[in-house]
Formats: sequence, C-alpha cells, structure tokens
Amino acid sequence: MLRIRLSRHGAKKDPHYRVVVSEKSSPRDGRFVEVVGYYNPALEPVRLHLDLERVDHWVGRGARPSRTVRTLINRVRAQPPVEAETELEQQDEEEQLEAKA
Repeated sequence: MLRIRLSRHGAKKDPHYRVVVSEKSSPRDGRFVEVVGYYNPALEPVRLHLDLERVDHWVGRGARPSRTVRTLINRVRAQPPVEAETELEQQDEEEQLEAKA
C-alpha cells in the first residue's frame, strides 16, 4: 500500500521535509517512489509547495496521505494562488524606495 507522507531532512534541530509517495512498510527516510513537494516549517513565512496534480494522480491510484500531509494538502488548496516574487525583486523595490527618500 502506498502512502503520501513526510520525509525528514536537514540538520539536527533544523528540519525540513519532503512530501514523498512511498511504500507504507519502508522507513520514514527510506526509499520512495516520487517527491511531490516540500515543507519547511522553520522559515517565516512557512515554505510549502505541493504538486497537487501529482498528489491527485497518486490518490487516484490508491495512495493514502498521512494525517499531517492531508492537513498540508488542505492548506494549499485553501490558499489563493500568489504571484511569486524573487528575493532579488523585493530587494530592488526596497532599494528604489530608499533612493527616493
């Protein structure tokens, strides 16, 4: 049976997670079929990205999301799409505002 769950990465006391599709019997950080997203709760704001198309594909094939992943999926579906701004664009805007002042 396939599960969609979190796989822990990162340093001690600084975790970040990959959302993976894996066999239920494989270890938490063991073999997986596909990475469908990532989650970093340590950043402000929290960084969460899920490929909902692939998640729906795997759920359609019988994969069951864990409780935590189900919560993350619902959070992503509830958010309106936001235009991504890179950090460089934000810095450029801040510099322009400072130059005008």
